[in-house]
Amino acid sequence: MSDQIISQEGYEKLKKELEDRTTTKRLEIANRIEEAKELGDLSENAEYAEAKEEQAFNDGRICELMALLKNVTVVQNNHNGHKVSMGSRVTAVCEGKTKEFTVVSFNEANPTEGKISNESPLGVAFLDKKKGEKITVNTPRGLVTYEIIAIK
Repeated sequence: MSDQIISQEGYEKLKKELEDRTTTKRLEIANRIEEAKELGDLSENAEYAEAKEEQAFNDGRICELMALLKNVTVVQNNHNGHKVSMGSRVTAVCEGKTKEFTVVSFNEANPTEGKISNESPLGVAFLDKKKGEKITVNTPRGLVTYEIIAIK
């Protein structure tokens, strides 16, 4: 796994999820397993099977989070309004419509809120660009051109 860049906020979010999964979530699952064991025959015990499945998923996610945290590079949101960088709010015109995007790290992306990953095709195309520049991005519906009209 190569290093991915992430904002401090994104890093803290991952750390919080890891802490929650290793403490609270693990304890909840262990309690569910114990309660299910008390119900008797484990071979036909759906509650036990579900709890064991959830335990495996949780442990897998813990391993994934630990690997992620070890292999990310935390960067400061150094948006200064001159060039698009992590944390920049970009206003752009596309096909006559004005759209606003915030460039965030991979784990903070939420396209419905206008938060685009710095690793997405659009995020990559915006990075290091200035107000007035045009970028063309290959999307599922073909090439789309954006003109940057503001950077905050």
